[in-house]
Amino acid sequence: MAHKKNQQGQEDSLHPDPALVSKTNDAANASVSRREFLGFAAASIFLAGADQQASRTELRNGIPYRTLGRTKEKVSLIGLGGYHLGSQADPQASIRIIRTGLDEGVNFLDNCWDYNGGESEIRMGNALRDGYRKKAFLMSKIDGRTKVAATSQINESLRRLQTDRIDLLQFHEVIRDTDPDRIFAVGGGMEAVLESQKAGKIRFIGFTGHKSPDIHLKMLATASKHGFTFDAVQMPLNVMDAHFNSFEKKVLPVLLKNAIGVLGMKPMGDHIILESKTATPVECLHYAMNLPTSVVITGCDSLPILQQALQAARSFQPMNSSQVAALLAKTAKAAAVGQFELYKTSHRFDGTYANPQWLG
Repeated sequence: MAHKKNQQGQEDSLHPDPALVSKTNDAANASVSRREFLGFAAASIFLAGADQQASRTELRNGIPYRTLGRTKEKVSLIGLGGYHLGSQADPQASIRIIRTGLDEGVNFLDNCWDYNGGESEIRMGNALRDGYRKKAFLMSKIDGRTKVAATSQINESLRRLQTDRIDLLQFHEVIRDTDPDRIFAVGGGMEAVLESQKAGKIRFIGFTGHKSPDIHLKMLATASKHGFTFDAVQMPLNVMDAHFNSFEKKVLPVLLKNAIGVLGMKPMGDHIILESKTATPVECLHYAMNLPTSVVITGCDSLPILQQALQAARSFQPMNSSQVAALLAKTAKAAAVGQFELYKTSHRFDGTYANPQWLG
């Protein structure tokens, strides 16, 4: 079946790719009660971690701040997602969203070299003028797997963002089994990133991915083999991930063990989880905040959506085991085969799948 591609190379189909979900048939046939039990057990493990985070939380204008792993940097519990900021028609509206977020107490800004053909970084760079840069912990991502491609993308991101330093630079879309070895190879992207760090162009280093927790684990293992530890790792953490091919169950414990900052993304699955009618936006945000995440990154394409995120952060209280169990029970059946987590089960969210030249 052919699929129409948008400019990010994402499929417009709302159906999982059969080849990508075929391995989950056994899981799909498992009873809901078993999935619920596993989900509840995993959540219970992290309640203690969330309680520890809460006890160390400080508030800035009512927004909770947590520590980004071993970096000791303080970051806002809510982070502004960069893709949505560049996808709306009015650049000035994007600037208002960013500046309002910073004024309201958010400091973590997410972006990527490839978002909206660079428009997301350009708008953010304009928003960070007039003294706003000093309010922000600025993160962006690159796709380059080779030293040449990574160097070019780092420099272009710095230019667009109108800054001489990115606080956290991450390798974007680590979604292929071959990505870790390419990045750490001789002449690979890590060489460029380490050189940029030495030159003062970037402070901390991380990676992101949304496809498979096993690929995340391979990236972490490959880094360890090369004597390197990432400062932060970004991954989907939400009410459905807990039940299906779960980053929460497989990757989160490894990050906590190694004091690596946890960046949660897709708390609503780019709104698709909301289509299941099993959880509200605030429930989705609170679930992700309840995990030992440093930041929950969420897309805000309007001021009302930004205000919803701000209110969710300000109203967040650690959830007890009964509250977590009730929420996971509501989402278990819908989450069974990844129907609402299309970033795992389709190529809809894989920008580098449609644009492999970005990898170098």
